[in-house]
Amino acid sequence: MPAHPPCRTAAALVAAAVLLLVTGCSVVIVGRATPGQAPLPDVDPGAVGITGAGQGPIDVQARNALADLETYWAVQLPAVWGQDLVPLQGGYFSVDPGDVDPAAYPQGIGCGADPSEVEGNAFYCQAPGVPNSDAISYDRAFLTELAEGYGRFIPALVMAHEFGHAVQARVGYPDYSISVETQADCLAGAWTGWVADGEAEFSQIRAPELDEVLRGYLLLRDPVGTGSTVDAAHGSYFDRVSAFQEGFEAGPTACRDNFSAQRPFTQSAFDDPQERASGGNAPFAETLDIADTALPEFWTLAFDQVFDETFRPPDLEAFRGGPPGCAPGDLDLVYCPDDALVGFDVEDLAGPVYEELGGADYAVITAISLPYALAARDQLGLSTDDEDAVRSAVCLTGWFSAVFSDGALTSADISPGDVDESVQFLLTYGNDPAVVPSVELTGFGLVDLFRNGFFLGPSACDVGV
Repeated sequence: MPAHPPCRTAAALVAAAVLLLVTGCSVVIVGRATPGQAPLPDVDPGAVGITGAGQGPIDVQARNALADLETYWAVQLPAVWGQDLVPLQGGYFSVDPGDVDPAAYPQGIGCGADPSEVEGNAFYCQAPGVPNSDAISYDRAFLTELAEGYGRFIPALVMAHEFGHAVQARVGYPDYSISVETQADCLAGAWTGWVADGEAEFSQIRAPELDEVLRGYLLLRDPVGTGSTVDAAHGSYFDRVSAFQEGFEAGPTACRDNFSAQRPFTQSAFDDPQERASGGNAPFAETLDIADTALPEFWTLAFDQVFDETFRPPDLEAFRGGPPGCAPGDLDLVYCPDDALVGFDVEDLAGPVYEELGGADYAVITAISLPYALAARDQLGLSTDDEDAVRSAVCLTGWFSAVFSDGALTSADISPGDVDESVQFLLTYGNDPAVVPSVELTGFGLVDLFRNGFFLGPSACDVGV
């Protein structure tokens, strides 16, 4: 369970959605980054000094990002916090831990640390009275590995996150470690949104790279089962991704205002040893049973308490290799209005999702929730077979997940890491037209729809609320 659960129990679903709208969560604005951008110049090395840096691609990209970060925050810090940006007094440090020249770091790196201490990491530090306080240090070999696995923008993202900590050092830190780290993710997202809008002089990002950024955050989450209040907590996959997207969409004001101790987090500790041993994942057959009970329970409550209607649960059918005759033959998830039937392909989708994502039970439930949400829209007299319907179904799945996450359903309990699996599913399978048809959205856009449903509820989901 979250450390600070939001008021999203079944009896207060609409009120919570309205409250969150007032407090600044964003609506969906997707697709700002476009392909076909002309290459930008690199900043002059003399304009941004990085101790230990060479002319390799990681150092060049880090220097470009830092130049643009200085430009961005020189404007935003006065506009949002009412104070000027004081340049980092300790500077910037690039290290290859496998090839360190001690003479290059006569006073160590950030806060006087030995260069070996940044291995496999990047950090901002401030410690008055020590050498190189107020500095960013990074392992360029580690950033090279991240870029090879998760795209060329990842090193810039790391710089943006660490610069976010430098911003916090100037304006004040939130109360808890998890709030500090996710606010830095939000600040990085705000800068990335500015880059995506084509405002940066030296940095750029294309739409597919936004998906890579979100995938990269899977490496940066805390281990599943980490409590949200432990020292040095950084947040779950969903916590970190949603904070980044909040900054990307709503800008730095949202980062300033929405990271108090009351912010809800999905990161939580395991309740018992058996749950920890299973990684919080149910067996596959049990997963299907959970979907078969949790989805009708949620929608029955939602119809009764939000829409003032009576929900009629559709039949839920697992099929293998081909959908029922009521649906097109190329779909893995189907809703048949005439038959009031929700179907999912066990062989081509649900089984592979469960196995390929490491026993990801909630990823399977997320998949089944999509056509189930279409059944709910149908009973509300709304479309079920166009782009608006698909977008709405993803958003409604976020709403369902928020209520499930709050423990408001009696049919099953959510486990640590479950909502992370929703993000993994949407990024991995969401671009498959057999899974999410009739809509041209990146994985980033699908996760953003889910995020808005999770935080805003039905008011974000085009269902007349």
